[in-house]
Amino acid sequence: MSHSFNGAKSNHLTGEQAEVGQAGNQAGEQAENQAIVLSVQGVSKKFCRSLKRSLFYGLQDIATELTGSRKPKAKLRPHEFWALQDVSFTLKRGEAVGLVGANGSGKTTLLRIISGLITPDTGSVWVKGRVAPLIALGAGFSPILTGRENIYANMSILGLSTQEIDARFEQVVEFAEIGEAIDAPVQSYSSGMAARLGFACAIHTDPDVLLIDEVLAVGDARFRSKCERRLAELMQQGTAFVLVSHFFQGILNICQTGVYLSKGQLVAVGNAREIMDRYEQDLFSIQREPATFPFLLPPKPAAESTGADLISVYFKDADGQTIETPVSGEPLSICVHCHSSRPVEALSLFLAVYHPAKDNSLVLHLSSAYDQEQFEIAPGDYELCAYLPYLGLLPGSYTLSVYLKDGALYMLDAYESIRFTVNGKEKLNRGQYCQPHEWQISSKAAQMLDKW
Repeated sequence: MSHSFNGAKSNHLTGEQAEVGQAGNQAGEQAENQAIVLSVQGVSKKFCRSLKRSLFYGLQDIATELTGSRKPKAKLRPHEFWALQDVSFTLKRGEAVGLVGANGSGKTTLLRIISGLITPDTGSVWVKGRVAPLIALGAGFSPILTGRENIYANMSILGLSTQEIDARFEQVVEFAEIGEAIDAPVQSYSSGMAARLGFACAIHTDPDVLLIDEVLAVGDARFRSKCERRLAELMQQGTAFVLVSHFFQGILNICQTGVYLSKGQLVAVGNAREIMDRYEQDLFSIQREPATFPFLLPPKPAAESTGADLISVYFKDADGQTIETPVSGEPLSICVHCHSSRPVEALSLFLAVYHPAKDNSLVLHLSSAYDQEQFEIAPGDYELCAYLPYLGLLPGSYTLSVYLKDGALYMLDAYESIRFTVNGKEKLNRGQYCQPHEWQISSKAAQMLDKW
């Protein structure tokens, strides 16, 4: 994605080299500009929280337009707020951009501006070709008209002639999978049937830019797979996408680039995975600094000690070296240093790891007592470790709670919510856990089937 149309770099050359370089830069800039199908530059949009004032401001704006005495739109009037403010990005042919942000961040407002449903107060939107908005599937259908009649009405609104609709009609009906219901009133359709028909209409208009707002979850898994295959075909044919979705994996499956909005402000534009990671961190407020390891616990007064105390918590790698940050898929030891002032017959260690980004859910629980691994110790200092042949946690932020017990119930000492980060050698931050693996291919599959 490019932020501007100035793609040429300055070169300090002389003579023919300068002329050739300038011509080459101009050609490259022109080619890049030709590939751009959507340009959003400095777009801002404000709304009014009061209905009465909104109607009054609307009449006021109409009057100023008619009289030619335009007032600056860059200032807020009483009870107004910015739904979008100074948002800019561009989209190239065959590119998909994921638009992310919390509810109320301005995503749908931006799609409506791009589709031409509403106009921006400041800035500009330039679109090359046909735009097909999938902001609300089936929203433009008349309930008293049949599916057949709605197809012609809907696709004509999207810019197709009657002849073009005739040529694509059977493809739309087949894709929507509504069969004989095509001649029944849409008010008799289920919500899923109407959504499928709306999706089928939009994707058969050969759009240059397709706007998709939380509408990929139509139908069952088989139909969703068919929708994704069709979107992939459109992308290969040069259609550009702007996709709004709270389904992170859906964004990553389709989009190369991400645009992150927050309260109408453009936070970041960049690689889709990096944008989604940042949005996820902000969404779940897990951007606080992790603890420093080894993590030293605060000293405990002697009067509060039960006979064995936690001194520190730390991580070790496969070579036994203390490390600051664990790595997904790598061997890891989670260790504690403890001090016992008395004999303990069944010293045990409980470890619990939680994921703040997923409602602080428990993702890992280890107990030496449950594993029948309890240790009889004399007074002194000890290191107690849980060795993991490989770490199954995905890259991300977690909290660790540590419990030192005598047996399975008697609590000796505990410390909760130690924040730490897991890194990854590869991008493995989707799914439920890290699974070390390798890929293989064999041409002997037929022979193996014969043996079976």
